[in-house]
Order: sequence, then structure tokens, then C-alpha cells
Amino acid sequence: MSNTQARLPRPVDSERTALKARKVSFSWEDTPLHWVPGDPFATHTINVLHLLLPAGERWFVHVYKQVLPHIRDERLREDVIGFIGQEAMHSQAHDEVLPHLKELGLDPTPYTAQVDWLFEKLLGDRTLPPGKARKWWLLERVAIIAAIEHYTAFLGDWVLNAEELDRRGADPTMLDLLRWHGAEEVEHRSVAFELFMHVDGSYRRRARTWATAFAALVFLWQRGARFFMENDPTLADGRASFKNFYESGKQGVLPSTGDMLKSIPRYLSRSYHPSQEGSTEQAIAYLASSPAATAAERGAA
Repeated sequence: MSNTQARLPRPVDSERTALKARKVSFSWEDTPLHWVPGDPFATHTINVLHLLLPAGERWFVHVYKQVLPHIRDERLREDVIGFIGQEAMHSQAHDEVLPHLKELGLDPTPYTAQVDWLFEKLLGDRTLPPGKARKWWLLERVAIIAAIEHYTAFLGDWVLNAEELDRRGADPTMLDLLRWHGAEEVEHRSVAFELFMHVDGSYRRRARTWATAFAALVFLWQRGARFFMENDPTLADGRASFKNFYESGKQGVLPSTGDMLKSIPRYLSRSYHPSQEGSTEQAIAYLASSPAATAAERGAA
């Protein structure tokens, strides 16, 4: 085998599963503002998901609907359609947390307006002439989504194994939302990367858009955590820092800084494939026991 062949992404076939959207619902009236008891920083750092994901995942769906006509592989087309359905539900489920936060005195609107602008304007459709320019912008966005999905799968795998949140008595409804979402991110973790490889596959584009996505995620996440901490009505002097994040990661209530840094060379490896990370078996096992997911299955039946 040549070195070139050895470096090609190698999917793990046993990690593929048929994707379906689960129409979950959650009731938030009993969820406290600090749903990780006694830890507003960990609570609000994870709460940033509710700020970013509704607009971000609507954008995923919008871009993927544009790329569907370019898919020549029927199995991949089925996976992308399943991915679209799951991402639409994720957007809706996180969006429904925001009114509850507002009722508790933490209005997320100033921040979500900025996030909406980012995805709808900065990363939205542009008035480009048909041909190379329009295709280039579509491929750029497909590659950005693949990079982002590397981190959503990383976070999904983390939350499925974040036993410290259970030990701390984290709110069970919020944990179920996060783990249902995380399990589906692990379940469909290969789709965005395989779509990128199918329509383009340029390593240079993969590396460049990773840098863009990573920098944007770090910027938006730290800004979102600071927004929540500074506007929390129960905190006299709420602050957020990278030191807080590092220490919370060591305690197990947030992903560790070391694990996040180690994920970078894995994605940038020429032999990287998302199926090599996480466990579909674990994800499906959680979905089979999740209160929201099992209720959705009963409702569908």
C-alpha cells in the first residue's frame, strides 16, 4: 500500500447507522437558573449552546438543502436528509430554552441577535454570479460545517460521559436535552465530513476552514459565557475567564482544555475520519433510555 493510500480517511463501517429525527419535547418549569447546583460558571458556559445552536443549526439545514443536488451517492444522500431532520429538531429544542431563561431574569436577546446576524448575513447566501464563485462559497460553507461538526461530536461524546454532572446533581431535564442532542451528534458525526469529501475533499480547504471555525467558536463561546455571567441577576460581580474554564475542565463539569487541544491534530490528520472517534453503540444506548427520546418514540408509534 502506498503512503498516499494509507493516509486516505478510513471510515469504520460498524459505526454507521440509519439516521432519523426524534420529535422530542422538554418541560422547563422546574429547571433552576443554575442547573448545575452551586456552579453558575459551568451552568452558563454550557448554556451558550442555547445561544449558538438555534441559528447555527438552521444555517446547517439551509446550506445542506442547497448542496443536495450535488450529491451523487444515494446512501450519502439518505444520511444528509437524516442529518437535516436531526439538526432541525436540535435547533427547535434549544430555542425553546430561551424563553425560560428570560422568565428567570436572564434575557438572551442581545446576544442571539448578534448570532443571527453572523449566520444569516456573514455566512449567509451572497449575491454571486452563477458558476465558480457561487460554487466556491457553497464549498467553503460545507467545509466550515464539517469542522464545526467535529467539535459538536466531541462535545456530544463528552457529555455522554460527564459523570461529574450527575454527581453534582445537575438538573435531569437539562441533562437529558444535552445528552439526547449529544448522542445524535455522535450518531451522525461522519455525515458532514463525508459530504465535504464527496463534493470537494481539498485538504487545504479543510485546514483553512478548521482554523476559521475554531477561532469563531472560541470567540463566540467565551463571549457568550461572559454575557451570561455579567447579566445573571443573582450574581453581584459575575465574571468568566479561561482560568475558570480550565479549572472546571479539571473538575469534570466542563470539557478539559487538554482534551480539546488534542482534538485539533486528529481533525487535521490526513487519515482522519469521524467514525474513528466516539461510540455509536453508546449513543444509541442512551437514546434508547432517554426520557425525551423514548417519549418521542412512543408518540411516533
